[in-house]
Amino acid sequence: MADTDPAGPVMDRDEVDRALARLGQEHEAIETSLLALQDHAGRRLLEGARLTGVTAERWTSTEAAITLLWTYFDAYTDVLRTARDIRARRRWSSREDLVELTELLRGEPVTVAGSAAATAGAPTPHGGQAGPGVLSERYSLSALVDRMNELYASSLDMVVAADAVWSALPARIDLLSAELHRTSRLAHSVGVRPGEHPAGDDLERITRTLTKLREQVVSDPLAFWKPAEGSSAPGGGKPDTTVYDREARALEDVRREIDAVLAVRQDAEKRIVRLRDVLSRADRTLAEARTARGEVLAKIAATEVPVVSGPPTALQEQLSTAAEYRRHAQWHRLSPLLEALEQKAEDELLRARESLTAVTAPLAVRAELRGRLDAYKAKVSRHGLAEDPLLVERYEKARRMLWSAPCDLRAAEQAVLRYQHAVAELLGAAPGVPGQGAGPDGRRGPGT
Repeated sequence: MADTDPAGPVMDRDEVDRALARLGQEHEAIETSLLALQDHAGRRLLEGARLTGVTAERWTSTEAAITLLWTYFDAYTDVLRTARDIRARRRWSSREDLVELTELLRGEPVTVAGSAAATAGAPTPHGGQAGPGVLSERYSLSALVDRMNELYASSLDMVVAADAVWSALPARIDLLSAELHRTSRLAHSVGVRPGEHPAGDDLERITRTLTKLREQVVSDPLAFWKPAEGSSAPGGGKPDTTVYDREARALEDVRREIDAVLAVRQDAEKRIVRLRDVLSRADRTLAEARTARGEVLAKIAATEVPVVSGPPTALQEQLSTAAEYRRHAQWHRLSPLLEALEQKAEDELLRARESLTAVTAPLAVRAELRGRLDAYKAKVSRHGLAEDPLLVERYEKARRMLWSAPCDLRAAEQAVLRYQHAVAELLGAAPGVPGQGAGPDGRRGPGT
């Protein structure tokens, strides 16, 4: 839609002809725009829909505005037709004709009943709101075109916005609902149901939300429209998909949960067998630790030996529960149980190994002392000192301590150190210190 020129003095014939040509072009452009608005798919949908909320309120005023637009356009058409008739009276218009044409083309020749503008809730050209008390309003053609431009822009904005939401959201919601239906059937087949699994509750909530969302979008599309900031163009903005996007993400999370349950169904037996093996190894290790503890208590004196706990009955019970879930295809319950059990079983095996190491530590110390004693005896033999009385005496004393039961490790270690010192003195070396003496091969190292 276009604008006319402002008012001026009496127009000459050329000015009138140019103005009529311009007004004719404007008339054609306005008519084309109004017909396009009348045939707009969004307007037809709005006419037939059961609207609520902000959309119902705006459509009531927009319908009145469109009606007023046609009223204005008819008045504009009448003035243009009258002006053309006057200009067509004679080839060379008289001054009286030119004065009349100037009044039509630059004055305020259009009168519109105040009730029409009031129905549309439209502001008057002089500011304020048209009301029932205003009998009529007068417009120049220029002001009338401006007024039609305003009404057209606001009406088109409302129609385009509603149509954009209807074109975008319901179809996407339907697609998501179809995916939701497929996911719900799959979830039900693996035992993911409302009240039994959190994912089942999520599916039920998403179903309710999407159903309500679709109803709201269909009845009140403008509630889901985000106008573009700083844009004055009709339909500037985009559909608000916040709720839809949130539910789409929630459904994706549920699908991942269902995939995890399906994965459990596929390899549940292998995982349960693996768990049995890990727990069996832990039990055997604990049994070995208990046996070793009895041996240590019998063979080693004056030492602290940690107590070995029994097998983890709670884990065995949970493993039996897991097997029961598998037999009854309760995959949604089996999935989290197996994950927890796998970690607990590995922890239990590690605990059993640490217990065995702690229990057998005194035996390891005794074995190290025996090895050290024999190594020094071999060294003495290589130097031809095997028959030295002092060395024989100290060796035999240390050997009796290390090979008798129960063995006093502290006394045995001191006996081995005394034998080391005697060997070192005979060989002309400085006596070693516990943990830092020279080894039987002449090198210094730990435990010599």
